[in-house]
Amino acid sequence: MDSFIFMMALFVALLFLGLPISICIGMGVSAALVMEDISLEFVAQICFSGLNNYTYIAIPMFILAGLLMETGGLSQRLVDFASSLIGNIPGGLGIITVLSCMFFAAISGSSPATVAAIGSMMLPQMARNGYDLHFAGALTACAGSMGILIPPSIPMIIYAITAEVSIGEIFTAGFIPGALIGGGLMLCVYLVSRKRGYRGAADFGKSPWQTFRKAIWSLLTPVIILGGIYAGIFTATEAAVVAVLYALVVGLYIHRELKFSDLYSIFLNAALTTGSVIVILGFATAFARYLTMLQIPQMVGKLLLSYTNNPTVILCLFVLLIFFTGMFIETASQILIYTPLFLPILVELGVSPVHFGIILVIGTEIGLITPPVGVNLFVVQGITKSSIVQLTRNLAPFLFSMVACQTVLVLFPGLVMFLPNLVYGR
Repeated sequence: MDSFIFMMALFVALLFLGLPISICIGMGVSAALVMEDISLEFVAQICFSGLNNYTYIAIPMFILAGLLMETGGLSQRLVDFASSLIGNIPGGLGIITVLSCMFFAAISGSSPATVAAIGSMMLPQMARNGYDLHFAGALTACAGSMGILIPPSIPMIIYAITAEVSIGEIFTAGFIPGALIGGGLMLCVYLVSRKRGYRGAADFGKSPWQTFRKAIWSLLTPVIILGGIYAGIFTATEAAVVAVLYALVVGLYIHRELKFSDLYSIFLNAALTTGSVIVILGFATAFARYLTMLQIPQMVGKLLLSYTNNPTVILCLFVLLIFFTGMFIETASQILIYTPLFLPILVELGVSPVHFGIILVIGTEIGLITPPVGVNLFVVQGITKSSIVQLTRNLAPFLFSMVACQTVLVLFPGLVMFLPNLVYGR
């Protein structure tokens, strides 16, 4: 237990010193192993064996697919279609941003990719139409975070592998929570915009049918990917490869906005993004294995159960915990750390692993917009040139809405489990 306390103290200290999260985890685990007289070869072996998983191939493929779709014009057509549906109502451009992020989330699987793709198009539009740029940036960061909740989703794949649950089932469970959070953000935009006088744009008046025809290839993407998974035609990993091939064909030969000269930079960016994710996954897998060796999950379970055996109370405490740690710990790391810690306890108390997975993913989603490690804020900052402080000041209504929706899903698990039970006949 002393080695665990030292490991966590070292982890937190290194985190506050500003070291990359992968280094913090790796050095913490290594220091704990030295204290336990365990060879450091353990870390290398666990990192390799943990990453030697066929399903993980889906991660770089979905990252690559999102970049190809962004460059190939699929995201622009989704924005145009969303614009034609909303019109010039109060907060119209903000609502279009949320709706576009929901559409793009269903084809990219990545929150930063969603923020970059939609933000680069919508933020200049909102600025030109009188929206406060810091407010617009905060909204885009929050709306883009749905990239990890609305399937397909890379964090959901990581959770499914860690928790040993069906990827198709966790994907299915994401639709209603995604719609609930998206609806909450739209309501916030409408209320704030009505007070401040923000509206849509005059040139956003194309007919829905016209924009739908242009966006048909974009809208078919989630149908092909998710339809193939649910119909049993291909696995989630194979679906990611199909998404890459589909994005290439549509971008190169149908929309003709993707050039062969673009492919080098796209593949390079995908490789760099994948590399950073994989390093974190490797060390976090070793961290999770070390926790299991020390029986830390069992200790945490006994501690929690000594205070309460009410699963709803435990989930509410977990929501508070992940809100705090989400400010400092990256998405994949939280999933790999908290799944072995909390899932065994909650399953024993009758909580579905799918329900817990959605609550966990929403918690990591909120972590993407809370500084100092709010990745989405840094993506938006690069587009708007706002400071993190200016963006954070405008987060309050959106953050409140997202936490409120997460709490509703804790209290009413039927909202999460309705579609999985319907599709999988439980």
